[in-house]
Amino acid sequence: MKQLIAILILLSCFCSRLYADIVVIVHPKNTAILDVFDIRQLFLGKAKSYPNGIKAIPVNLTSGHAREIFNKQVLQKSNSQLKAYWAKLVFTGRGVPPAELDNDQAVINMVLRNQDAIGYIDQRSLTSEVRVIAEFEGDLNGR
Repeated sequence: MKQLIAILILLSCFCSRLYADIVVIVHPKNTAILDVFDIRQLFLGKAKSYPNGIKAIPVNLTSGHAREIFNKQVLQKSNSQLKAYWAKLVFTGRGVPPAELDNDQAVINMVLRNQDAIGYIDQRSLTSEVRVIAEFEGDLNGR
């Protein structure tokens, strides 16, 4: 029985590491209402401003589960597809990828310092200081 419990605990730890809920956040004074299409347009450089016309400043995480889930669920691209996409735009002079920050707290800090910033973080890092405009869930196994 103890072995079964130990196995179940190990499996739950492993599964929780593959599953991530992410939230897209903005400054609390930012009143933008965005759907997944709008968010995708901003992070792919196809739109430069919020629907109300105010310039948007998207920020990505450098790496990690939240970045992978965001790329897959929102941008509908793998990490390698996204790198190729931005390499082409940069090479042709038609775009610059969003700035990248190292961790969730850095994204939160950027959003709090700049009312026009938009980013995403792991839901577990969420604080009441920022406003959530979208939530996405997913896992790295594609379930």
